[in-house]
This record gives sequence, C-alpha cells and structure tokens, in this order.
Amino acid sequence: MKLRRIILMSGVAVALASPAISQSPVKPVYGTWGYDSSAMDSSVKPGDDFFAYVNGTWFNKADIAPDRTFVGIDSVLNDQIEKDVRAIVEDMAKDPSTNGRLGQQIGDLYASWMDKGAVEKLGTEPLRPYLARVAAAKTRGDLVDLFAEPGFDSPVGLAIFPDLKNPTRYAVYAGQSGLGMPNRDYYLLKGEKYDAYRKAYRDYLVKLQTLAGISDPEARADRILALETAIAKIHWTPEQQRDAEKTYNPMTRAQLRAFAPQLDWDRALAKLGLAKVNKVVIGEKSAIQAEARLLASTPLQTWKDWTAVHFISENAQYLPKAFDDAKFDFYSKTLRDVPTQRARWKRGVDFVNGALGEGVGQIYVQRHYPPESDRQMHELIDNILAALKDKIQNAAWMDSTTKGRALEKLGTFDPRIGHPVKYIDYSSLVVKRGDLLGNAIRSDDFDWKLQLKRFPKPVDRTLWGMLPQTNNAYYDPTQNQITFPAAILQPPYFDPKADPASNYGSIGATIGHEIGHGFDDQGRKFDKLGRLADWWTPATAKLYTQHADKLVAQYNGYEPIPGVHIKGELTLGENLGDLGGLEVAYAAYRKYVADHGELPVIDGLTGDQRFFIAYGYSWETKQREGALRAQLLTNEHSPAKYRVNGVVRNVDAWYKAFNVQPGDKMYLPPEQRVHVW
Repeated sequence: MKLRRIILMSGVAVALASPAISQSPVKPVYGTWGYDSSAMDSSVKPGDDFFAYVNGTWFNKADIAPDRTFVGIDSVLNDQIEKDVRAIVEDMAKDPSTNGRLGQQIGDLYASWMDKGAVEKLGTEPLRPYLARVAAAKTRGDLVDLFAEPGFDSPVGLAIFPDLKNPTRYAVYAGQSGLGMPNRDYYLLKGEKYDAYRKAYRDYLVKLQTLAGISDPEARADRILALETAIAKIHWTPEQQRDAEKTYNPMTRAQLRAFAPQLDWDRALAKLGLAKVNKVVIGEKSAIQAEARLLASTPLQTWKDWTAVHFISENAQYLPKAFDDAKFDFYSKTLRDVPTQRARWKRGVDFVNGALGEGVGQIYVQRHYPPESDRQMHELIDNILAALKDKIQNAAWMDSTTKGRALEKLGTFDPRIGHPVKYIDYSSLVVKRGDLLGNAIRSDDFDWKLQLKRFPKPVDRTLWGMLPQTNNAYYDPTQNQITFPAAILQPPYFDPKADPASNYGSIGATIGHEIGHGFDDQGRKFDKLGRLADWWTPATAKLYTQHADKLVAQYNGYEPIPGVHIKGELTLGENLGDLGGLEVAYAAYRKYVADHGELPVIDGLTGDQRFFIAYGYSWETKQREGALRAQLLTNEHSPAKYRVNGVVRNVDAWYKAFNVQPGDKMYLPPEQRVHVW
C-alpha cells in the first residue's frame, strides 16, 4: 500500500492574508484606496451581478497566460513568490556553500531538474529497475509489497495524521485510491466531453507504455481503463468523503483481516514499517472493501500493467521530454485547456519546494519576511476573534449550552503566523546531480520515514502543513489552529497604506473565513481540544442544519458551465466559511468605525461600499473552461464568481450599501437569506 500524504485541514482559501489596518495618507499600491477602479464595469448594476460590477472591465480584457489555468489578482502574488524562490534556488545551485549542507541539497536538486541534457542522455535507463520489479511480481503478495514502495501507486492509500478522536496521538488511515483521472466523474459521466476525456486517457496510457518499450500497449490500456472504471463505480463521491464521522472507522488487525482479507494487512503494514500498529482507521468502508475484492478477482497481469503505467505516469516529469510532454498533453492541455507547458525553471521551483520546502522556506523568511508583520497580523486576527465572540454571544439560533461550548472553542484557537518555530531537518536526504528520478523517489521515501519517526510520539503542535513561501492559509480542526504563511502577508491582499474598509473587506474576510471553519458543517464536529465529538445540543444542531441546507440549495442552483452545476454538498464547508467570514469581517469593520468614526467618501464610494467592493476584488479571477470543469467536479471550493455573488446576496448590509431592490437579479427576500452569524 502506498503512502498518501494527507493533511487534515479545512478551508484552504486561494488568496490571502497580511498585516493590520492603517489610515496612512501615503498612496496604496492599488488605486486611491486599495482597489484598481479600472477593473470596474459601472454599466452593470451591483444588484444584478456584483462580481461583474467590481471586476467586469478587467474580466473582459484579461488574457490568461498560455501556461496558466487562470489569471487574476492571486496570480500577481504567485508570480512574485515564484521569482523570489527562483532566486534562492539558483543562488544555491551556483554557490551552495552559502547555506552549508542545506544549500548544497537545494542547489543539487534544482540542478538535477534543470539539466535536461542529462535526463535525455539517460533515456529510459532510470525507469528500467522499477519496471523490472513489477515484471518480477509472481503473486498478489508481491504486488502488496510494491504498493508500499515509494513512487508506486496503490488501490488503497495509507497515511499518518492525528487521530480524530484523540488528536494528541497519531493514527494510521486507509482511504480509497487507484484512479488515473481526477475522480470518478471522469469515468462515469455521460456525454461527448467525457467520452473524449476517456479516449484521450486511453491514448495517454498507450503512449506511455510505447515510450517505455512495453509490448502490446493498446490491449494493456484497455484492461487498465476497464479496471479503473470498475474502481470508479465503487468509489465514494467527493461529497460523501467530506463526512468526518462516516470516514472514521477504526479497526483492529483482527477486524481488518475479516473486513478485507485480500489486502494482506499484516504484510502491507510490516513493509511500511508499521508492524506494531494494531489499529487502522478505515475511510470509505464500502469502497475499500470492494477494491480489496477487485484485487483478488482481477487477473494479476492486469494489476501489474496498472502498477507499471501508474509508476510511469506519476514520475513522467522526471523522465525524457517525450514522457513529460505526454503527461502535460493529457492532464493540462486536455483536461484543463492549458495550451503551453510552464517554463522549466518554474516547475523546478515547484519540485524543490516539494522535496525541500521548509529548507527553502527558512531562507525565504530570512530574505522576505519582516518581523513586524507578526505583530500587525495578530492585531487583525484579534479584532476578528472579538467580532466572532460577539456574534456567538448574540446568535439567536444557539442555545446557552452550545454558546458556552462554542466560546470555549473560540478561546482555544491557536493562530500561527509567518513560519514554523522549527524547521524540518533534511540532512539525511541524499540528493545527487544527474539523478533526477532517484532524487524524486528518495524524497518520497524521506517524507514517509519522517512520518514514521513522528508516529510513536505525541502530536507536535508546532508542525506546519504549509510552507512559509505558500500563498495560502488553512484551518486544522484537530489542533484548532489557523495558519497564515509568510508569503501571503504582503500586497495585493493586504496593504498597510490602504483604506481600512479595503483591508477589512479583503484580508479581514479571509481571516474570518479560516476562523469560521471551526464552526462549518464539518469543523463544528470537533470540540475545543480538536476531538471528533458532538458538543452541540440537538435543538441547536437542528437549526444549524436547516441554515446549511438552504445554502446547499442556493449553490446547487448555480450553473457556471452549461450542464455542470456547483455541488452544494461538496462546497458547503467553504461556502459557510465565505459567508460567515464576510459577516464577521463586516462586524469587525463596523466596530472599527464605531471606535474611529465613519470613514469618508472616497471616489464617490462610502466606506461600506468600499468594504464589499474590496471583497469582490479579492476574488478577481478568470479561468479556463477545462480547469473550471475540474474544479466543479472535484473541488470543495466554489468558483470565484460565486464566492462573491453567492455570498453577498445573503448579507443584509450589502443590500443597504448598494440599494439593491426587488427586481434586481441577485435580490433575495429577507426570509430566503442565509445567515451563519
């Protein structure tokens, strides 16, 4: 069984955070108050399409770079971070002595990626030992051994992360896996578009096997596709996988043997270094049990073909250009409509981040993270927490018992800002120039052994699930932590020279979003200690569910692509985070106004109008249709337009700010509006 690196977190937003609020008279980076007004389409009524009102002119003119799936305000910061990290890795490649052993590893790893000539010269030679191991498998037990090896895929993935019922300790988790396309929908949905995807996938399987010198590639591809289609039919839907309670099914060794004996749990766990483990938490029960039966009933040779081609596919970027191009052509060009492969240096930055991320992050923080950002960011978080506390105390749908427990949970929130207090020690990772595939496999092995070292010990709350150089943020329900990496603590999402309304509407809403995940439909199932436990009274839980169901229905009605709707159940947690985050940020903003006085009109816009425009501007995004389709089918986040329009139409203050009236396209009668807080 293969390791699946799983980070238990909710609400990874796409764009994000930074220092506190300022009323500096110095001009901000964007516009006169933090917003580039040239983006606005004033011919659109705010109440008809608020996203278009805020971003419409920009949207109509914006071109997506040929190597990207999207363009938008988020890509501005991503581009800068990418350049900053490139400077680090290229400095290390030229003179690794500046950072000792770590500098040498970073430099050698990047050099191994950039040396295309060496990769081409080696050809398929690095691949041969791995394919030979697959060919040598004589039994299903031999396959189970391979599934546990770094670089190989498995029909059931294993991972280590905190036990949901006892988050001070680690547990081993098993989850469904085994598909080469993004998820079950790509195998099962009807229509010409999906027929074309399946044909292209078959062609991709044939291409990889042909390049690798594997005989009879078309027949093998047919068998592999048939096997994966059978797996897709038994997989749980993304909506089902979100349920923290239904995917928590701990079993002892004896129970595992009876539940799915075909997986040879004892052999697999021993091979993974988990021989002494007596409990595994099963995720998608029916899917894993059915996949185990498929392992036994499907011919051994088909599984060997599947194992070989998945290894090639997952590592194609480390092989000669023909393999790399084939992977890009299918996964990026065909599935996501991206016409051009990203520059090699950009992909090299991603590769080094993936293998030595915290090592790079340590240098990134030294170069680009001002310590003052810590103080400013904590100040803004404190303001949002105070607003949420007030919201909880005054929530009419919460009874006193649940309010008390909610306030206790809020009181234990742990904000982490900038970077970890200690970094991963990569000194044991062997990196060799001229051995790209070997470096990738050894990196996977290092990651797994790092997990094994941590497994017997209590959970270390200082560990991070994101890199300091990542433009993102997250909430971890098992630790009740919100984390904002250094890279997002800068413009364009926060500008200390911008108008306070702008900062509260953009970064303030993001902070509210992450904090709010502690009380979304899944986050609310974890108590103040991070345990999966029911701490809500039945009456309050019922009212909460009624609110959530209304939001599900609203989002189910949105159809970003003809025939493809947003999945209201799948996106519920993020939609709740967006709505609750904006409500709390607005309350914090109004408290700021109460303390400092009403903000002046700027560019003909009131403070409240600027608050909501800033929120809409923070989601300025334009996507390729293929990428949008993939998001709708697989991702728990709604598309950017609906993270704006789907949210503000539920906020009473937005109606007042823009005089939205019945007859406007986005208008909802008050009784149909959903309020989280």
